[in-house]
Amino acid sequence: MSNSQIYLSNYNKIKGSINAKLGQRADCDNLIPLYQKDFENKKGDIEWLKNAAARLYGKECTDSPLFVKLVEAQHNLEPSAKSALYLGKLAEERGESNKALQYYNQSAELETNPSDKARVYYVLGNSYKNKGQYSTARSFYRKALNNKASMGAAYLQIAAMYAASANDCGNDSFEKRAVYWLAADYAERAGSVNASLKKDAQNAAASYRARAPQRQDIFTSGRGGETISFSCWIGESVRVPEVK
Repeated sequence: MSNSQIYLSNYNKIKGSINAKLGQRADCDNLIPLYQKDFENKKGDIEWLKNAAARLYGKECTDSPLFVKLVEAQHNLEPSAKSALYLGKLAEERGESNKALQYYNQSAELETNPSDKARVYYVLGNSYKNKGQYSTARSFYRKALNNKASMGAAYLQIAAMYAASANDCGNDSFEKRAVYWLAADYAERAGSVNASLKKDAQNAAASYRARAPQRQDIFTSGRGGETISFSCWIGESVRVPEVK
């Protein structure tokens, strides 16, 4: 079940058919003006808001600005983690990323179930990752893992960010490529905490290790056994394998 469906079901059981009074005319072109006309007078009536939002949702009128106003009004009267998450999704679909982040953060604060809180933190991590704010994204992925240790997807996302940052870290070509060892380690963690991700995690780790320095590179550089620290946003270190 989607987040939108979960959210709406928490507020109102959507009935199988529209009120007989509206009959076949109950489509978006008719419903939107109907509810728009009464919105200002009814925006403090939680039951009216629930019913109006459920009807618009049932007729797939969710791209209407009125639908957003209805959901926001409901949330203002009865704020919840699920409604904040849903509003975040709606804002993101409209391209309002900053507003989406505000709602996601509110959802995380309101959520009490650790597993659901982890999912919200994961959504926040993805949002910041997509904006290129890797350090902030990692902090939310780590919060997700703190609430749900088996959320291996968070490790895969961190691994991907590390790999994407290889050229920005390290003092030379060898050290830049060494970042891939760290990315591989994180990818492998994904499979270790979530068996369903084991194959994807192994494939990702193998891909990263293939881009890291190989045995000949290590032998030629003479850096086997050395610990390389990354002063970029990653702020971690990796030990170069020893070769004989």
